[in-house]
Amino acid sequence: MRQGQNPAKKINTVTKPERITVAILNYIPFLSGFYANMMEVLKACLGSIWANTDTPYDLLVFDNGSCKEVKDYLVKMQQEGKIQYLIFSEKNLGKGGAWNLILDGAPGEIIAYSDNDCYFYPGWLSNSLKILESFPNVGMVTSRPLAGNEIFNTKTIEWAQNTPGAKFYRGKFLDWETFRSFTMSLGHSEEETSELYKDHEDLRVNFNGLTAQIGAIHYQFLAYKKVLKEFLPFDMDRPMGQVRQLDVRVNEAGYLRLMTAEPFMQNMSNEVLKEYKPVEQAAKKPAFYKRLRELKAIKWPLMRIYDWIFGLYYR
Repeated sequence: MRQGQNPAKKINTVTKPERITVAILNYIPFLSGFYANMMEVLKACLGSIWANTDTPYDLLVFDNGSCKEVKDYLVKMQQEGKIQYLIFSEKNLGKGGAWNLILDGAPGEIIAYSDNDCYFYPGWLSNSLKILESFPNVGMVTSRPLAGNEIFNTKTIEWAQNTPGAKFYRGKFLDWETFRSFTMSLGHSEEETSELYKDHEDLRVNFNGLTAQIGAIHYQFLAYKKVLKEFLPFDMDRPMGQVRQLDVRVNEAGYLRLMTAEPFMQNMSNEVLKEYKPVEQAAKKPAFYKRLRELKAIKWPLMRIYDWIFGLYYR
């Protein structure tokens, strides 16, 4: 038999979630090898959100099976009131499985999604939100411009070329440092990046006095939750490598895929930006050992061995 009455019945109000949920997907299975610096990368990512977000939001962190040290840190941050929603998965569900939970369960009307290795600059959310709310039928907005693949943006290009009031531009609008900083963060050498820069072409559109770069990326974007739910669930049988499903589905559904014309975010990968400065201040020529490890004769066999070991224990 019940003992007394539940005191929660006397509570007349509940806290409503903010309109925007900033959602971070985190996966750090151990703190060595590729992941040696990832705890600091995660701290830099979250720190940049806490310091540089200028619009009300709730922070949701979905941890996809990280090690104890990382989980302890996240619990501490929630206890300090810096994380509003914290979800732990016992096992790595892959990005598709995590997206199914995050994009369906985030309480906000708008979801600002990011992997755990993005560093956000001041004004990132307000400037992304401006594009989301100023352009019609937007599917995704990424907080920096980058060279995209036109195959994932055919509907956006079609809209920009055929909509009254929209002005479509094709040319080279990204300066070298903006292009270089992001492209090299994906693992390309400076020589490879230089070759890519020579051949790349940017697509932009101006609408209602606001200019946006055409394209978006699946590891950081702003979107309406109701739009994202149209593409659920994601069925992926690998932890990574199939995330283009989101890009394809958004484009095929006719939604616009856009980016801010100025960089408000930088990819850190597995190395923290020097002193958390914007990349134009932090970029330096790689040291000798870094150039040495990028040589294909050294990098290829070592990465094959590393991939085999990682797969043996964590796949």
